[in-house]
Order: sequence, then structure tokens, then C-alpha cells
Amino acid sequence: MLLNFKKSGSGPPLVILHGLFGSLDNWFSIAKELVEHYTLYLVDQRNHGDSPHADEWNYAVMVEDLKELFDTEGFEKVFLMGHSMGGKTVMNFALKYPKMVEKLIVADIAPRYYPVHHESILEGLNSLNLSEIKSRKDADDQLAEYIPELGVRQFLLKSLTRDNTGFAWKINLPVITKNIENVGEALPEGGKFEGPTLFLAGANSNYIQQKDMADMEKFFPNYQLEFVADAGHWLHAEQPHAVVEEMRRFLE
Repeated sequence: MLLNFKKSGSGPPLVILHGLFGSLDNWFSIAKELVEHYTLYLVDQRNHGDSPHADEWNYAVMVEDLKELFDTEGFEKVFLMGHSMGGKTVMNFALKYPKMVEKLIVADIAPRYYPVHHESILEGLNSLNLSEIKSRKDADDQLAEYIPELGVRQFLLKSLTRDNTGFAWKINLPVITKNIENVGEALPEGGKFEGPTLFLAGANSNYIQQKDMADMEKFFPNYQLEFVADAGHWLHAEQPHAVVEEMRRFLE
């Protein structure tokens, strides 16, 4: 699948993948700080943003989507970064195609299995009757019954678009709902990426824990772990300057 992406800047390629329910737009503010030194490729993963929809949705096919993009753009080696679900994608990619990754950055996700924990979000998104919604405020009001956090609702509603017939989701909601267990899958045993790897964790997030260091060492022996102060899981939105500084330090 040929993924949608936006390219900017100049210098060695730096490819960034968003997380679940997100899109490449989530990383605009980070990209703006890096375009002087890198060619940024912000990518929509399948079933998200403006990339195509498909019934098959798992890390194996998302890795091959990324490989197709690399081949199409003529990449030999890149700096590669992913957040959450995107972090799992780039970790899987680095294990399968290690020679194509110069350095790897994984934002607030570990190699281990994560149980499904998006039930209320999926219930809220699936509860919306898009044919009856007249405005984004209508959608927000209805989602609030399931998702009390305003910031989470605003993030989710970025994937709500409007066309000639009304509102529609950019995300492939039926396929994501059906296959949500795939997002939490652990990395496959036996692989290893020897290149430099940075795990960036939100200090207020519980996605990366002390117990995860053994897996980090097993799959990514040349890893380092840094915590971003005053940041939760969406560390790039909450502390963009700190994230950019950590990226610069590691990539340079």
C-alpha cells in the first residue's frame, strides 16, 4: 500500500509515524523545529489520515507499507521514529530491515504486549451517527458521554472530516474496532536491532515501566531511555520543545 506522507526540509531523511487514531498532522509542530537539518517525512499509516483503507491491519502489513514507501523514495538508510502504535511499527521494521535504519526513536511504548484499553473510546466513536450530526460541537457533546477528557476528544475529532454528503471518519473505524487487539501485540521473539535506539517516555505516563528495560535490552541492546518531564502519553503535544531537544541530541 502506498501511504500518504508530507515531505519538508533538507538533509538526511527522518521518517515519523503517528499513533493509534492519529495522523501525520499530529507531528507538524515537531517537524517545523527540525526541517533545517533533516528531510522530514510525516506518514499516515494505513486506515488513518489520508492513507488508503484496508481490511488487513496488523504490524506485519504496516511494516511492509513502510518498506514500500522506503523503496519508492529510494531510501538506503533513514532516521526512523514512531509514537505508540507507530512506535511498535518502527520497532518491528527495525527488527526486519535493520540495515535500512540509521537510528531509531520510539516514543512512549515498549516492546511488550499491551492489553486492550481503548474500549470507552471505541464505544464513543461507534456511538456517533454521522448522518445525524450537524456540527463538530454535536459530535463533541455526544463523545463527552463516553470520553470526559476534552483533550482526548479534540484529538479524536481531528479524524472527523466533512464532505458533500456530511461528516465521515478518516480512520477506518470498523476495521480498527474489529482488530484492536493487534495494536497491543508484543514484538516477535528472535529479532534484534543493534543500532542506536532511543526510548522517549512521558514521565507521567505508565506506558513504559521499569520492568520493560529487560525487553528493551533484549531487542535493542544499544538503547537508551529518557523521560520527558511533565508529559504523559502524548508527550510530543504536551512538551514539544523537550521532545525536539531529545531528538536533536540523539540524532546528532
